[in-house]
Amino acid sequence: MIFTDTLALLTCLDVKGFLLFLVVFLVVMDYLKNKNPPNYPPGPFALPFLGNIFNRDSRQPHIYFTKVNKHSSPDGVLMLVDIGENKMVFITGYKMVKEALVNQAENFVDRPYSPLAMRIYSGGLFVSNGEMWKKHRRFALSTLRNFGLGRKTLEVAICEESCFLQDEMDRQKGEAFDPAALFNNAVSNIICQLVFGQRFDYADHNFQLMLKYLSEAVYLEGSVWAQLYEAFPAIMKHLPGSHNTLFSNYKAIYKFIGKNLAKHKEELDPSNPRDYMDCFLIEKENSHNPSEGFTEENLFRCTLDLFAAGTETTTTALRWGFIYLIKYPQIQDKVQAEIDKVIGSSRQPCMADRPNMPYTDAVIHEILRKGDIVPLNGPRVAKNDTTLGGYFIPKGTVLMPILHSVLFDENEWETPHSFNPGHFLDNEGRFVRRDAFLPFSAGKRVCLGEQLAWMELFLFFVSLFQKFRFSTVEGVQLDMEGFVGTTRVPCPFKIYAKER
Repeated sequence: MIFTDTLALLTCLDVKGFLLFLVVFLVVMDYLKNKNPPNYPPGPFALPFLGNIFNRDSRQPHIYFTKVNKHSSPDGVLMLVDIGENKMVFITGYKMVKEALVNQAENFVDRPYSPLAMRIYSGGLFVSNGEMWKKHRRFALSTLRNFGLGRKTLEVAICEESCFLQDEMDRQKGEAFDPAALFNNAVSNIICQLVFGQRFDYADHNFQLMLKYLSEAVYLEGSVWAQLYEAFPAIMKHLPGSHNTLFSNYKAIYKFIGKNLAKHKEELDPSNPRDYMDCFLIEKENSHNPSEGFTEENLFRCTLDLFAAGTETTTTALRWGFIYLIKYPQIQDKVQAEIDKVIGSSRQPCMADRPNMPYTDAVIHEILRKGDIVPLNGPRVAKNDTTLGGYFIPKGTVLMPILHSVLFDENEWETPHSFNPGHFLDNEGRFVRRDAFLPFSAGKRVCLGEQLAWMELFLFFVSLFQKFRFSTVEGVQLDMEGFVGTTRVPCPFKIYAKER
């Protein structure tokens, strides 16, 4: 009996000893595998295997990373963070972001491998690299220009859409309403005209579903669920969670795109292309090299990228703009006074008015700065060994620029944490450009929809404030923080639109 008990105890100790050895062995191996080279950027303590995935602020990650960076790095410009077993270097401040994205643009032009992107839309315009990315970016820009981007024809389309938007606001009959869906409808219809050659009625059920799925997906892509999937894809693909909602949403969006693609294939006239989708299908027929990416599969991905870039960010900027001008009615007064002086009430605005409206232009710039629409930029990967801020950045290192840190850089902005259109005006009230104004990123990967966004923001913004005076429900304080996914989105709010 004593012998049996002793044997059992020894066996138990052997099992515990083996498990302890295994844990220590794995921790040591993880350390050796992920040991940083000399002069690598510093960062907060990371747990073995898990990294920093659980000791970060998932609600305001851009603020968390900016603050931690000031403590981790002597000059506050570089910080290493482990996301699971993946290392990512975060860069903050205008000078360092410019150094990486502009001065070393060629070295940091590519996107890193992303398990999430591979599951959703590998290829396309956002995550592709090399010659395919260059070819499709050029193709998208030239095609969109052919169909009005930067021209009077697109101005007319935006002004016509603004009339539909105004009519919908009139239908509220003085009652309080949430403008988010209306802005989403109007902005998305512009990209629909460029890509599909048509606009959709605001009551179109399938159109509304697509917009709902797109907004939700853009938010989820920046959520902790997406970050967990990036860090542990082999595990997360078998687990429940909001990442599965993300995947199902994109399937639904692809279904919407597919219906429009089928219609385009039936009606295609190679001698008379009507939109981006027609031009892509014609190029597909003329391309004999699949590696160029002119395939139906990649058409889905490019179309999705155009919708995501051309809808969500501009809609969000308009929402923040209304929050700021309602919160600061004296600024709304000055904008409307300038509109009355330059345009009046009898004609629609046009882009030629913009140089004559420096205050309104400054207000829209400040909305994009203070609104902090895309606080984190798309990740980049180093092509070659290099240095940033005196730190060694090996080839293959993933780099994440924090645009929030540029737009709120205390060395670049007089009152970074205040809504102040004066940031973009000189002493005589003339508009001035600021180098640290980078809401669309910078360098070779600067947002290809920037020109479209400026046209939409100016024309929608001016036409609405030309016709209406906006306010919110009495006694209600508008939330100024919002919530962060891929974009920083305002919390829902209601407004009154009173005709002037």
